[in-house]
Amino acid sequence: MLSAFARAFRTPDLRRKLLFTIGMMVLFRIGSFLPTPGVSYPNVQACIEQTAESDLLGLVNLFSGGALLQLSVFSLGIMPYITASIIIQLLRVVIPKFEELHKEGQSGTAKLTQYTRYLTIGLAVLQSTTIITFARSGNLFQGCTLEVIPDDSPLTLLIMVIVMTAGTGLIMWFGELITERGVGNGMSLLIFTSIAASFPGALWSIAGGNDGVAKFIAVLAIVVIVIGLVVFVEQSQRRVPVQYAKRMVGRRMYGGSSTYIPIKINMAGVIPVIFASSLLAVPTLIAQFGDATAGWVQWISVNVADPAAPLHMSIYVVLIIFFCFFYTAITFNPDEVADNMKKYGGFIPGIRAGRPTAEYLDYVITRITTPGSIYLALVALIPMIAFIVLGVGANIPFGGASILIVVGVGLETVKQIESQLQQRHYEGFLR
Repeated sequence: MLSAFARAFRTPDLRRKLLFTIGMMVLFRIGSFLPTPGVSYPNVQACIEQTAESDLLGLVNLFSGGALLQLSVFSLGIMPYITASIIIQLLRVVIPKFEELHKEGQSGTAKLTQYTRYLTIGLAVLQSTTIITFARSGNLFQGCTLEVIPDDSPLTLLIMVIVMTAGTGLIMWFGELITERGVGNGMSLLIFTSIAASFPGALWSIAGGNDGVAKFIAVLAIVVIVIGLVVFVEQSQRRVPVQYAKRMVGRRMYGGSSTYIPIKINMAGVIPVIFASSLLAVPTLIAQFGDATAGWVQWISVNVADPAAPLHMSIYVVLIIFFCFFYTAITFNPDEVADNMKKYGGFIPGIRAGRPTAEYLDYVITRITTPGSIYLALVALIPMIAFIVLGVGANIPFGGASILIVVGVGLETVKQIESQLQQRHYEGFLR
C-alpha cells in the first residue's frame, strides 16, 4: 500500500490532484480556528472547558470539526449543505418539477445543484442567527457566566451572520473545487476531515483519565471491530442479474449482453443516523427554553436527553429503522428502474418485463433493507452502549455516524485513486 502511495505521487497528474486535495483540506482546518469578528476568543475557550455540549450541538460540532463551539468563521461547517441536499432530494417526491429536472440528465442536475446552493445560503443565515442567539442567551455554553460576545450591537451581530454565512459558501466552494480538480467527492472529504480531526484529541482525553490506558485499549478495540463490521457490510451487495435482448439498428446488432443491478445492504448510508439524531435532539432543544423545575422538562432530561436512558435508545433505534426504509424508498424507485430496463430491452431472467419486474425489485429491496436497517441501528447503538459502560462519555466522536462516514469516504476515495492508477497500468491498493 505504501508503494502504491509512492507510485501515485510519482504520477504528475495524480500527484497534482492529491496535493490540491490536501491543500484544500488544510485551508478548511485553518478556517475552523479563525474566530468570527465580535467573539471573545479567550472567553470561548474558557466556556468550552467548563461546559458539556448537548446532543444536537454535539452533532453539528462533530460535522464542523469542533468549529461550532469555537464560534469560528467556519462554525456552521458542511451541515447547511448536507441539510439542503437532503431537502432537495425529498422535494423530488413532492414537487413534480424537481423530478423532471432529475430525469433531464446533466442539465437538470446542474439546476438542482444551483437550487441546493441557494438553499444552503438560506439555511446558513438561519443557522448562524440561531447560534448567535444561543451564544448571547448563554444556552450555547450552559453554566458559563462569561460573555462570549461582549459587543452585542446590531451592527456587530449582522457582521457575524454575514461572516458565518460567507464561511459556509466558501466551504461549499472548497468542496466543489476538490470534486472538480482533486480526488474524491469534495463534500464527503471535508466531512471526513472534520470528523477525523477530532479523533486525536478524544483519544488523548481518554488516555489521560483514570484507568486511561485500559480504557484507551478497550475503546480502540471496539472501534476496530466496528470498522471491520462496517467495511464488510458496506462492501456487500446483492447482484440482480439483467440480460439485454439482441436488436437490429440499421445493419448493426446491439444488445445480447449480461449485467447486474448492484443493491447494497445499506443503501441509505449514514442519512438515517443523522435524521434520527437530529429529530431526537428536538425535545431536548425545546426543553432548554422551559423552566428547569417543570415536570415535563425534568422528564425529558431524564428519559430523552440522556443517551444512557432506555427510552432514548429505543426511540433512536426505531427512528433509524424508519428513516432507513423511508430514504431507500425515495432514492431507489423500482418502477423507474423497470421502465428503463424495458425501454432498452433488458429483463431479469425468469421475470417478465414491466410491472412484474418492479414488484420483484421492490421485494428484493425490502428483504435487503430489513437487515440493513438493523445493522445500521446496531452500528449506531453498540459504540454508544460500550462507551457508556466504559465510562468514557457518549459524546466522544466514535459514534456510529462518524465511523460510517469515515470508513465510507475512505473506501470511496481509495477506489477512485485505485481506478486512476489502473488507467496508468500501475499496481493499485487492492490486490
